[in-house]
Amino acid sequence: MTDRTFIVTGTDTDVGKTVFAAALAGALRAHYWKPVQAGLDPRSDAESVATLSGLPAAHILPEAYRLATPCSPHRAAAIDGVTIDLARLALPQVAGPLVVEGAGGVLVPITPDILFADLFARWGKPVVLVARTGLGTINHSLLSIEALRARGVAIHGVAFIGDAEPDSEATIARIGRVTRLGRLPRLDTLDAATLADAFAAQFDRAAFQ
Repeated sequence: MTDRTFIVTGTDTDVGKTVFAAALAGALRAHYWKPVQAGLDPRSDAESVATLSGLPAAHILPEAYRLATPCSPHRAAAIDGVTIDLARLALPQVAGPLVVEGAGGVLVPITPDILFADLFARWGKPVVLVARTGLGTINHSLLSIEALRARGVAIHGVAFIGDAEPDSEATIARIGRVTRLGRLPRLDTLDAATLADAFAAQFDRAAFQ
């Protein structure tokens, strides 16, 4: 049975949520699950997490859907001739913590009518919102927070990625009424060891207990 589940989502695509998910899963020695993977070249997010987390292979759970086209899952499924069945997206039951990674931002469609934020609401588990620190992050972050709250999704906090921008980070936390969990800097060398060290230096593991 799952002791603690965290849903990792982002304010947009390519904000660094897979790297953060790998860091969090590795720190917690959790199982990791990406329910829908859209785009397999050069590698899937699960494969990236397997490399960066230092977790045993058994902790990287297979995706419910692996779609070839790198675009919104609802469109990738249509292109691949696949119908996504929400019943297959029920949270897996595992021993210990579970880290689940969404795709793109919170309002990305999984099916033509269901968004990831809707799925998060069904799951009823807390979300960690991953946000870049660069220009535009205040708007993207606050919009994402409003979309999650409108659906009753609990927000565990915001994890930032990039160079330090204290004012932007504090503004998002204050206006969004969310916890600033920490910030992962861009790493010149990104591997399991450097990522684990960065997470330990920038985040309080106790905040995820």
